[in-house]
Amino acid sequence: MTEHYYDPEDRAYTSVYKEQTPDILSAFAAFDGAVFAAEGREIPLKYRELIALGVALATQCVYCIDAHSNKAKAAGASEAELAEAAWVSTAIRAGGGFAHGRLAFKLAGDQHQH
Repeated sequence: MTEHYYDPEDRAYTSVYKEQTPDILSAFAAFDGAVFAAEGREIPLKYRELIALGVALATQCVYCIDAHSNKAKAAGASEAELAEAAWVSTAIRAGGGFAHGRLAFKLAGDQHQH
């Protein structure tokens, strides 16, 4: 048997949360439902799903990438919008490396005058 980290059948393991921490699972589900409510938010659902996709790509969570790319499409996002969300995420990750590189110089005691 080949073991891997992503399998759509992994959702079955939600039962552990249901059995062991049902109160927290319920609170999380309510929170998630409020964040991604179809109506009543200032940012339209399509854009919230594109934001979620960008974050999922940055954190590299395959489960979130799967869910939010499909939810963004269902909310009306085009393939071009999915592509741009991916590039925004890529730019932010690259920018993070650049900015934290400066922190590395600072923490390493670089004598460069600023």
